[in-house]
Amino acid sequence: MHPPERPRSDQERWHDRHPGRRPGARTRKPGEPLEPASLDPDRRKRANERITGAGRRTALARFRQAGDLPGPAGGPLSSRGTDSGSAPIFLMMRRMRVPLIVLIIIFGFTTIGLALAPGETPDGQPHRMGLFNAFYVMSYTASTIGFGEIPYPFTTQQRMWMTVSIYLTVVGWAYTIGTLLSLLQDRAFRTALDMRRFTRRVQRMSEPFLLIAGYGDTGQRLGRAWDQLGRSFVAVDAQPTKIESLDVDQYFADPPGLTADAANPFNLKLAGLKNPHCQAVLALTDNDEVNLAITMSAALLRPDLPVIARAVSAPVEDRMLAWGTPTVINPFDRFGDHLRMALRSPASFRLYSWLEAGPGSEQPPPSSPPAKGLWIVCGYGRFGQEVVGDLLAEGLDVVVIEPDPPSEEYLAAELDRPVERLPRVIRGEGSEPEVMNEAGIDHAVGFVAGTDNDTTNLSLIAAARMRNGELYVAARQNRPSNQSLFTAMHLDLLLVPADIVAREAYARLSTPLLWRFLEEMPQRGEPEALDLIHRIQDRCGQFMKDVWNLELTEWEAPALVGYLDPDSLTAPMRLRLGLPEQPVPLTIGDLFRDPDDRDDRLPVVPLMLLRDGEATIAPDDRTELRLDDEVLVAGTRMARRELQTTLLSEGTAQYVVTGTRMPESWIWRRLAGRRLPQ
Repeated sequence: MHPPERPRSDQERWHDRHPGRRPGARTRKPGEPLEPASLDPDRRKRANERITGAGRRTALARFRQAGDLPGPAGGPLSSRGTDSGSAPIFLMMRRMRVPLIVLIIIFGFTTIGLALAPGETPDGQPHRMGLFNAFYVMSYTASTIGFGEIPYPFTTQQRMWMTVSIYLTVVGWAYTIGTLLSLLQDRAFRTALDMRRFTRRVQRMSEPFLLIAGYGDTGQRLGRAWDQLGRSFVAVDAQPTKIESLDVDQYFADPPGLTADAANPFNLKLAGLKNPHCQAVLALTDNDEVNLAITMSAALLRPDLPVIARAVSAPVEDRMLAWGTPTVINPFDRFGDHLRMALRSPASFRLYSWLEAGPGSEQPPPSSPPAKGLWIVCGYGRFGQEVVGDLLAEGLDVVVIEPDPPSEEYLAAELDRPVERLPRVIRGEGSEPEVMNEAGIDHAVGFVAGTDNDTTNLSLIAAARMRNGELYVAARQNRPSNQSLFTAMHLDLLLVPADIVAREAYARLSTPLLWRFLEEMPQRGEPEALDLIHRIQDRCGQFMKDVWNLELTEWEAPALVGYLDPDSLTAPMRLRLGLPEQPVPLTIGDLFRDPDDRDDRLPVVPLMLLRDGEATIAPDDRTELRLDDEVLVAGTRMARRELQTTLLSEGTAQYVVTGTRMPESWIWRRLAGRRLPQ
């Protein structure tokens, strides 16, 4: 039994409030939708109104007028943030106040003294310089320019006063310049300057950008991939070294970065949360509570924005989902989904991994985890709990090795199964031979090293392979710096939390149709997945090329409107545009013909056709296209440019569809004998 003196964890307290429920429990089959958050802005708005009590605002306003509730924010006791744009000026004036006052006093004292000093003209007549001439002389003397003695040569008294004035001004300037140099090196002043520069850059951004809160391993991977698409992002992180890496990393653009606590809503607003060009908010810190605060701020301040948040705690995940419709990515939960998909549909998982990895990724080798036999799981933390639950759901035998296992009641609640059907738990270290023998390592088919220590996981894998070289090995990598070590182990399946979160966020945001495809593809069966893999490999090679959405709208494909919607054009319009008198349907095979030689095909593969909300996976070349269809395409960058020519050029469109070339300009049509209708 569990020792009574051990403090109860958050997970155990969560089960006390949710008896019989397993956090992250899944009743769906592998490959079924992962219950993504709706990106419908109206749904977000309605959720925000429920959360904020929008219907009560009128009544609250009446109460405020009656004095029962505090009024709007403002006044000297307001909690509003300060204006970051004026902070450097305010700090400079405050620090330079005393030096400037000293310099002004010295300048005024020496000017008045010089004006009163007795002088004489060349004729020997008494003469006083006056305030204006004294101010002029002190101006070029105090600034060390030097000009001469005016309007007449100075007397001994005037030169004596000038000597005193020079030394006084030198002292004043030295004090002022020293204070200024100290101010320029002051950390608070430099921070204020950086804040002002950052705020201005964010305000001037005129293109859609991502707000990445948490520029750690996950944020950096997503930022690099997003930059390669030619898109912008803004990074916020509490660690200065993370933000300083923006200046070192090789980006095509110069992304703004802010060193600040992302849990503070004021910092999020500085980073562009209220900017109309902000495309989405990503809460990617390694602290679930901070990610919850970011999700809450985005839901309240910009309910129309999609939010993607990372979480590994089931209680925090539930609290996130209470704030509208965020997409919460639990890397441990996702790894369990991937493992189940690999067990049931190896080819679908192979295609899924290849497309989700993004452009430039190599095709994964064929691999199939054993669907029957004994699996040994070392480590029963949050990751181990997810893996054990998924393996049991697939009907596999599981043995858990854990030095400090939880109680049976906790396991029953966590796995949502009775105590008598729980997996066997062995107390001990997985690297000990006695523990391995008790677990049955010699006849096991699968082994999972899932502790939160990379050194321990590598040692467990080495010990297991020494006993059984035929094991299917999966492991958890906690630190990205150990990637080379895990690569050298040649594992069958590897969990890198930063990779899983970054890849899913990239798939959801970069190409919206791609995530829809990844959810629906595993349900279509292994033959279709294998066929798609071979088609992509034949036309694009071993490495994944670009994946993009092809929108067949009047704006994106004006040259194809006459083929996509023949009824929208009258006969004179068809004649003027050079289209055939009888409507010619446009098929997927025609669309992907080479504009230079229509007998050749562009190196592209249609992955999915979306029409009126209905998706068709791997559409056939004979499929007819309609206006407002969307096609998910995988292909080379050169083919993407060639395809753009077909969408925009009427002459190219007619050639690839009908095989006849048409002059595009009015003059060449006249010369070719094609008369425009009067």
